[in-house]
Amino acid sequence: FRTVLRDITFHLGYEATATLTTRKVALSVPAGHDHIECTGKVLNQRVALIPILRSGLGMIDPMLELVPKAEVHHIGIYRQNLMPVQYYNRLPKKCQSDVAFVVDPLIATARTLISVVGMLKKWGVPKIHVVSVIASEPGLEAFLKAHPDVFVTVGHVDDELRDDGTILPGLGDAGDRLFGTQQIDDDEALLHPSKRKRAESTDASM
Repeated sequence: FRTVLRDITFHLGYEATATLTTRKVALSVPAGHDHIECTGKVLNQRVALIPILRSGLGMIDPMLELVPKAEVHHIGIYRQNLMPVQYYNRLPKKCQSDVAFVVDPLIATARTLISVVGMLKKWGVPKIHVVSVIASEPGLEAFLKAHPDVFVTVGHVDDELRDDGTILPGLGDAGDRLFGTQQIDDDEALLHPSKRKRAESTDASM
């Protein structure tokens, strides 16, 4: 799964980064005991990669192969009752990027992605481009309705989205498949221990 995700991301990223532009720069190339002056090209834009933790981490390495000088800023989101809950945000206080590529393997309900893109707009990045492997048709429509000014590159669109937020056929839980972990069905298990209900104490009193 990791290898396939990496390969698909590289090809999707190749298409997504085609929107970037370049400018000419002077170069000096060694030729024997001398140097030759010539002209090369560099990117005009300062690029930021935004993986949505944790499954987005599997898409970062191939994106860095395409844009090796890009900065990487992580945003952690988990879902509770299908609503996005932020638990981590490493965006710098000041935005110095011209374009942000948000990477997440799946666009299911799109609520997580809508939330993250909203954060990036408040951060101040002028241009945002989403790269995803599979999207549900309802989720993609909801996202484009919420952010019609954002570019989206997606590998495939599936028709069905279940009530629990699962894409069919989809590809399962990308994070669990990427890191070899078991799916957590209990939302409370994701909370900090101090915020969990004291179920053990209740059981003991009974």
